[in-house]
Amino acid sequence: MNVDEGERHGWITEEKALLRELLDREVPLLGLCLGGQLVAEAAGGEARRASEPEIGWHQVEVTPEGADDPLLAPLAPSFEAFQWHSYEFPLPPGAVPLARSEVCLQGARIGERAWALQFHPEVSRADALHWIEDFESDPDAVRIGIDPAMLGPETEAKISAFNDLGRGICHRWLQGVG
Repeated sequence: MNVDEGERHGWITEEKALLRELLDREVPLLGLCLGGQLVAEAAGGEARRASEPEIGWHQVEVTPEGADDPLLAPLAPSFEAFQWHSYEFPLPPGAVPLARSEVCLQGARIGERAWALQFHPEVSRADALHWIEDFESDPDAVRIGIDPAMLGPETEAKISAFNDLGRGICHRWLQGVG
């Protein structure tokens, strides 16, 4: 699902309203991929279709501001991330850009307690391999020619280290807001 499918998925509109309230109350938030897009929209940004999908492993550059961020600083100057999205979020008003890929913004901090990330630091081996196996259910994955015979083994080789990266982000987020 995508951030602009509120009519098809009625909960999206309610989720945005809840996230606006949580941002106003400065409740700690960490939004990932669609969650990041929703957090960014709740903060006044407007998620949209990206210039091209990012599916698979892509390089992410940490911005100078990100090099000082409690979540992403240890990943500077760059890291490789598992991605599966066709949408992006622009930088919300007053937010700090933390990371970018060639296609779009990959991370932003909104205030001192909320983060929006576009990549998938939470993805498990099983989930990533399922997405790859089921790539034909995503028209954009089909259109750009995802090759599961290539992406599956690449993911097998990289996912363990990426899961360590994701656990580090989660640990730092919990430490920072706890």
